[in-house]
Amino acid sequence: MRRRHLLVGLAALALHARGAWAGAYDDFFTAIHRDDADGINALLRRGFDPNTVDPKGRTGLLLALQLESFHAFGALLKARGIKVELRNPQGESPLMIAAIKGYMDVARALIERDADVNKTGWTPLHYAASGTGPGQPAMIALLLENHAYIDAGSPNGSTPLMMAAQYGTRDSVKLLLDEGADPSLKNQLGLTAADFALRAQRQDVADAIAAAVRRRQPDRGKW
Repeated sequence: MRRRHLLVGLAALALHARGAWAGAYDDFFTAIHRDDADGINALLRRGFDPNTVDPKGRTGLLLALQLESFHAFGALLKARGIKVELRNPQGESPLMIAAIKGYMDVARALIERDADVNKTGWTPLHYAASGTGPGQPAMIALLLENHAYIDAGSPNGSTPLMMAAQYGTRDSVKLLLDEGADPSLKNQLGLTAADFALRAQRQDVADAIAAAVRRRQPDRGKW
């Protein structure tokens, strides 16, 4: 009888714990939406896992960036056991999101926590090159300073220069060319960066890339 009472008591405690953590789960993501660093810190002190994902497979770090909840992001980044390379179902890391949005301070903080600058497939540099904000060249420079591979190939062979040519800023294109991006490379569809620019009806960008190709070609036996 005593053993049965003990087992019943333990089961009740387990159910209570599950219910408590279910409430904590909701509180965690509510705190991120509200940019409530204190609420997040309180949950972390109770042992809540900072790498918990929401129903869409997004970690708190990723969701905080998407919502621009920077206080919540800062609290999570300081959490013991935080994993900055956990990605969403689309394969995007927090550094990739920071790169395309031009969040310089966030990118620096992530890199200091060993975020992968040269992840396989689409890289943070591809995302930085695709961004349209005025600060994107600075983001590209930051990644290059931290050894980002300038001609990284995406799964279909597209390079950061190609992304900048079609989607990014003209200053981003210029910076990548000045830093040595190869304008003659082709992706798996046979498209060059100039072709990407022409698809976006950016003739001036295509002309600048074509000029860079000519500068790299031998001229009477000399480079």
